[in-house]
Amino acid sequence: MTPFQYQLANYGPTASWQTPSTSDAYSYCQDLTASSYENFSVISWFLPTELHPHFAAIYAYCRWADDLADESNTDAEGLQLLAWWEEQLESCYQQEAHHPVFVALKRTIREFKIPITPLRNLLIAFRQDQTKKRYNTYRELLAYCRNSADPVGRLVMYLGHCYSPEAVVYSDRVCTGLQLANFWQDVRRDFDKGRIYIPAEDFQRFDLSIDDMPACAEQDAFRELIEFEVRRADQLLASGEPIVDFFPSSLKVDIALFVRGGQTILRHIRQQKFDTWSHRPKVSKGTKVKLLAQAWWEIRVRNKQFRADAYEVPA
Repeated sequence: MTPFQYQLANYGPTASWQTPSTSDAYSYCQDLTASSYENFSVISWFLPTELHPHFAAIYAYCRWADDLADESNTDAEGLQLLAWWEEQLESCYQQEAHHPVFVALKRTIREFKIPITPLRNLLIAFRQDQTKKRYNTYRELLAYCRNSADPVGRLVMYLGHCYSPEAVVYSDRVCTGLQLANFWQDVRRDFDKGRIYIPAEDFQRFDLSIDDMPACAEQDAFRELIEFEVRRADQLLASGEPIVDFFPSSLKVDIALFVRGGQTILRHIRQQKFDTWSHRPKVSKGTKVKLLAQAWWEIRVRNKQFRADAYEVPA
């Protein structure tokens, strides 16, 4: 039994369980978060302790939705399970929650005044994965990212009490950049699931055909295609970096870490000469610790510079 099958057997639509207390529900979410691999830590050493359960509740919601879409036996089953998950979300906003994730999320939603839209938009993307397996244009792919990635940044901004239209612009760039970095990291894994996120128009740009996958993955032109996609993702992450300054000091390191995590994946792809078909780049634990230290140092230096500028006497 896979971890997902275990969760589904115990807390899925046909399971029966006793509604947990809020503290037990948060513990469940934190255990789920700690047991999941991600390119960068969802909860770092520098994240304020009081925010740990709330980050875990948001992550657990996303983790469950992602697994319902990706780990189901068929697309039809995935759509049914996502419909059930959306019913749980709607009930949560109507003050009725029984699933551990939603018992925790209910309190987080209330405390941080989180609207339903970003949570609902994520489900739009997960449903799309069941019905749309290829993308003709980069514009289509960006439209997908608006639901699959950008809502996550907006949820984090609510947790940081710093949501604003201006901040959203930078947040969306970072989140889309992270999503694209994940796509170029997982080209082979996504193909094995029947999905190709590289736009057909980009295949054509390099005289390749999307219909020739996986044969064309052995060609040098395919590596040039991945290099092209990596540059796009890198530009988005770089242009979104100002998002760090919209967050309170207690969250700046974690937000900087998200950006650095995506940039590290792209750097690893470059180091293996853009061949993510035969080898999937992965961020090691040692690299994660190094990234965390770098993010902390960057924020410390930036804060010192800010204080120095604030006290500088005009000529």
